[in-house]
Amino acid sequence: MAQGKINVQTENIFPIIKQFLYSDQEIFLRELISNAVDATQKLKTLASLGETKADVSNLRVEVKLDKDAKTLTFSDNGIGMTEEEVDKYINQIAFSGAEEFVQKYKDKASVIGHFGLGFYSAFMVASKVEIITLSHKEGSKAVRWECDGSPNFSLEETDKAARGTDIVLHIAEDSVEYLEKHKIQQLLDKYCKFMPIEIKFGTNERTEKVGEGDDAKEEKIIEDNIINNPTPAWTKVPADLKPEDYKNFYRELYPMTFDEPLFHIHLNVDYPFNLTGILFFPKLKGNMEMQKNKIQLYSNQVFVTESVEGIVPDFLTMLHGVIDSPDIPLNVSRSYLQSDANVKKISKYISRKVADKLEELYKNDRADFEEKWDDIKIFIEYGMLSDDKFLEKAKNFALLKNTEGVAKTMEEYLEQIKPLQTDKDNKVVVLYTSNKDDQYSYISAAKDKGYDVVVMDSPLSAHFVGKLEQEFKDTTFTRVDADTIDKLIKKDEEIPSKLSEDDEKKLKPVIEGALPKEKYTVVFESMSEKDQPFTITQSEFMRRMKDMNAVGGGGMMGMGNLPEMYNMVVNSNHPLISKILNEKEENKQKDMTKQATDLALLSQNLLKGEALNKFIKRSIELIN
Repeated sequence: MAQGKINVQTENIFPIIKQFLYSDQEIFLRELISNAVDATQKLKTLASLGETKADVSNLRVEVKLDKDAKTLTFSDNGIGMTEEEVDKYINQIAFSGAEEFVQKYKDKASVIGHFGLGFYSAFMVASKVEIITLSHKEGSKAVRWECDGSPNFSLEETDKAARGTDIVLHIAEDSVEYLEKHKIQQLLDKYCKFMPIEIKFGTNERTEKVGEGDDAKEEKIIEDNIINNPTPAWTKVPADLKPEDYKNFYRELYPMTFDEPLFHIHLNVDYPFNLTGILFFPKLKGNMEMQKNKIQLYSNQVFVTESVEGIVPDFLTMLHGVIDSPDIPLNVSRSYLQSDANVKKISKYISRKVADKLEELYKNDRADFEEKWDDIKIFIEYGMLSDDKFLEKAKNFALLKNTEGVAKTMEEYLEQIKPLQTDKDNKVVVLYTSNKDDQYSYISAAKDKGYDVVVMDSPLSAHFVGKLEQEFKDTTFTRVDADTIDKLIKKDEEIPSKLSEDDEKKLKPVIEGALPKEKYTVVFESMSEKDQPFTITQSEFMRRMKDMNAVGGGGMMGMGNLPEMYNMVVNSNHPLISKILNEKEENKQKDMTKQATDLALLSQNLLKGEALNKFIKRSIELIN
């Protein structure tokens, strides 16, 4: 029996530790199974090159749990190791067997691990580790290696009938959670769900009827519990897949999601980097944060992370699906990934592919695209706000939908409204609503003028309209309740006022007395007699700043934190205003004013609590 000390090569080990040091204890399972899968893949490569006579028809990895013995074992029937290879690849930590194999057979082999520290992650949870291995090479003898986590090891010949390697972890006292079946099953589902070689973990039992009629009996069937799908949809050629295959794969990825995706993008590129994957467009809800962290990042079918923010453009994190690239290092450090040159190229490529796919869908079936618009618009708005290259493409298919449900691109829409909605300063004014029901009276007033109103009701609308104003010069967006209808789109013509300056001075304190203090500013405007006597408006600029602040990035000079402020616009030409002015009895004048201003407040859902209760009582008295 040989004994010795593990040779840690300082000049090699520190760069590897610096780049690949694991921060998550459970990663040991991914690393050990990756090594086992590598061992089978190496054997398959050698067989394809005629360099081994070993049978590769039934390659498999098996995970075995023995709670009584406190062991967790990872077995494979792959390439195995000789005593010399154990000494070389295990005892000399920094020299990676996978790395050497890749160099020798590059362009022929698909190998997961490139770093010699993977095996040693076992000591994060084990007090002692054994390796029992038999090489595929003819005449090889099985060997057993053992180490308790110190630099000391033993290496001796042993008995092993089948080719391959068993890694036996003697679980440490502080890691007994890894002796629970449900815990191992959970980690296998997380990290190994799509590894390219069949992985077995225990067995499943089911009953099956055998025979017919009265002779039928139920028999117990014991089956291997295969935890993974070695050939997931993203590894296949798109031409070989049907729409139902993509839907099934989506359900496989997200078994607890019941909505079907709207459409998908199948990624497949081999230059200047290798990348495969499938991205799905889910039906996006209003809360953007709920949609994130649903893209799973893989490297050669080995799970890396689903926290891809900073790795792909932020707006793409709202998509679901899988990205797989051997050019993405198998490491959980996001800061490392974010600075990796290949990752940056991949990020730009995916963004471009998504934009191309959306434009293709728009051009090929605009009616279907319009039907799905409400479910994807928040994603497209997010992309246009955060990625200038995406913005340039998206201007061709991003839609504005009016209150009648008619959708047009920005250029189409501007062309439509230009004749009627151009103001005296030659700016085209796009009127929009954030809520068709709450702002119904304002929308109605706009339509009476022949104006069109678009619906902008996403959480990003305040930011998005600002971006569109930057992109489309001589265009401005104004919410339909930001001012009276004649001031929303200012024209040259003016309506004379029936009130003199003295009349306005007399009326102003009466109206101010009927309103809550500090929140409302009384403004007199000369409008049509048919317009409302009192109208509540809120400055487009101030309201937009507050809306932008609510979703981040709009607290310009602290304006996002200012209290709500409104204008109470008085129509100086409405008969009711003249009636209030000419009322000689002071109490009656106050009651008329209070009732009329309360109606204006009520129309905007601004009349609440005690004030609302008093309004109801007063209204009943007036009816009686």
